[in-house]
Amino acid sequence: MIVVNVKENESIEKALKRFKKKFDKTGVIRELRSRQHFEKPSITRRSEVIRAAYRQKMRDQENN
Repeated sequence: MIVVNVKENESIEKALKRFKKKFDKTGVIRELRSRQHFEKPSITRRSEVIRAAYRQKMRDQENN
């Protein structure tokens, strides 16, 4: 459960912003979306490898 204590003289907008940031860090929405459609483990691994290769290629281009 996420608890956000509203400090004295703090606006609701700031407290709401802190709540949203904490909520995003938990990854609930990401997990919910990933569970909507089943993806085979082999496809998940393949997409991770492709993503990692892309990131590595970008880093190599940045360093050169």
